[in-house]
Amino acid sequence: MMAGSGGRAVRRSGGLAVAVVLLTAGPPGRLTAQVGHDPGHSPYHDIRRGSGPRLVLGYLSGDRGTVPVSVTDGVTFGVRYEAWMGKSMSFTAGLAYGQTSRLIVDPFKDDSVRKSGPIDDDVILADLGLQLSLTGAKTFHGFAPFVTTSLGLAFGSRLPADTSGYQFGTKFTFTPGAGLRWYPGRRVSVQADARLVFWKLRYPINYKTPLSNDGTRVLPLLAPETDWTIHPWVSLGVGWTF
Repeated sequence: MMAGSGGRAVRRSGGLAVAVVLLTAGPPGRLTAQVGHDPGHSPYHDIRRGSGPRLVLGYLSGDRGTVPVSVTDGVTFGVRYEAWMGKSMSFTAGLAYGQTSRLIVDPFKDDSVRKSGPIDDDVILADLGLQLSLTGAKTFHGFAPFVTTSLGLAFGSRLPADTSGYQFGTKFTFTPGAGLRWYPGRRVSVQADARLVFWKLRYPINYKTPLSNDGTRVLPLLAPETDWTIHPWVSLGVGWTF
């Protein structure tokens, strides 16, 4: 009886050893294939992190304001400089020229005829900002979505034709946005983005004074003299990374 039991124990041990050998020797190829992607076929690829310029073409639209004198509705073109600061964050600096227009609202004319235009009033946009890659330092099938925010200045033109007392002047800007970047090569990228440019208008005091023959005002006496306007800005750019 003891010999029979010993034989069965030996057979069990031998069967267990064979199973262990099969499990450790056979599946590794399949198991390792499930751990990650083959580098040659992975949808993720490293982004070349460096710095470089980007040429940008876009269009700026948006609200002209309670009194419609804000610059808007024009083609923009410019350049951006970008420098990576880590695995997912980059510093940006931009300069753009916008072929925008605005209306003239003249408080010295009667209400029915005081609005004229639009007339050309080009704007220069300069900003500094940060950009966050949502896929980190990698692309997914060559694409990398991002979010961005920046602070800057908008410089309007001086218009001798506008004798109403209003000048667009220089405005502080706040510009959040998002976009998508495509990398057809290691150094070249194509970017499409949409941003919202915020700036605050300041109306002259004579907008509240009845200066016209019909005695009307541009703004009611108790109306605010400042007004935030929002300007959607879409653009397409091509960049090079050194």
